[in-house]
Amino acid sequence: MNIQVIITIIDVLLWLIIAANVMYVLFFALASHLPKKKHHPSSISHQPSFLVLIPAYHEDAVIINTVKSFLLQDYPKDLYQLCVISDHMDATTNEQLAALPITLIQPTFENSSKAKALQYATSDIRHQTSDIYDYVVILDADNIVTTDFLSRLSHIAHPDIAIQCHRTAKNSDNDIAALDALSEEINNSIFRKGHNRIGMSSALIGSGMCFEYNWFKANVTKLNSAVEDRELEALLMKQGIYILYAENIHVMDEKVNSSDNFQRQRLRWMTGQIQALLQMLPYIPRAIITRNINYIDKTIQQSLIPRSILLVLIPILSIIATLTSYILPIPSSFFHLKWWGLLIIICLALLAATPKSLRHLFISKNLQTLPLLVWKMLLNVTSINHKNRDFIHTTHNK
Repeated sequence: MNIQVIITIIDVLLWLIIAANVMYVLFFALASHLPKKKHHPSSISHQPSFLVLIPAYHEDAVIINTVKSFLLQDYPKDLYQLCVISDHMDATTNEQLAALPITLIQPTFENSSKAKALQYATSDIRHQTSDIYDYVVILDADNIVTTDFLSRLSHIAHPDIAIQCHRTAKNSDNDIAALDALSEEINNSIFRKGHNRIGMSSALIGSGMCFEYNWFKANVTKLNSAVEDRELEALLMKQGIYILYAENIHVMDEKVNSSDNFQRQRLRWMTGQIQALLQMLPYIPRAIITRNINYIDKTIQQSLIPRSILLVLIPILSIIATLTSYILPIPSSFFHLKWWGLLIIICLALLAATPKSLRHLFISKNLQTLPLLVWKMLLNVTSINHKNRDFIHTTHNK
């Protein structure tokens, strides 16, 4: 077997792997433009009650503002309880929180994680009160919601579904934050909106999530990875529970504004992706037998190459393929043209997944920052430890 044949085989195999990723993105980016499907109305005859959990690990810079903002809800005060899980926060911060009309829980974890905080809070709340809530809402310490957040949730909440609200940026004060905001909206289109539009379950995103209370209480104890939202997804899919994307209920989320924070955040996500994939694969044969399409799809998502990496990797491979076709006597022009075609497709797919209001960012000078961020993500590959269960914290500005 000569060198041309070996190179051609490697080239085709690599192209097929990357093309599968691109086609997945393209399919759901286009699906996000389909008409919106109707969802089930709430089947609860009374106004539902909510337990709102905010895990806060070293979140002194943002937690007070978040709590005070949430307490402006127009929902009846006796129908929701706001609980902050204060993990390794300053005594001054805890004193300010204790003075507010909330439940403050102060666990002391040797190795902290969001999953541990949620488990501790659910257990502690259960021992403190006999109240039974209808739903649990999970927010991050930097999340800001509108005053009608719970009111709007109460109109669509249903015991047989989970809800992922539309998490969107509350800041875009520099190129990194702007690109982070753009990335999240693209993911919203592909993994949430696009899926719902063809009747499939949305992906979860870690905050702005709503679950039936008893379901969450029974399943939160099963969480043990660095990214609990993917574990919750798997549990929901195994049990046939649909995830609705509430695209009109916004949760404002602070975007990272430094390359170091970006790197830490993506390390957490990449670690969780590997953990989720390893946990979900053993159930795939059963999912195939039972035709659990949503579970199969969520497992596939864990194996996908990040879109930002695709956007940098494909041009590099296109150039390499073009140079190789000129250096070596490879007869077919398809050798390099297929890579350029893939580059055009991924750009069109990501553009289709970008909301119109943000398309100027897709073609703006902000993209000059993308290679640096992709490099930061690639550096994370050597740091991934699929056995790590600790929470990798990203800091916030005051």
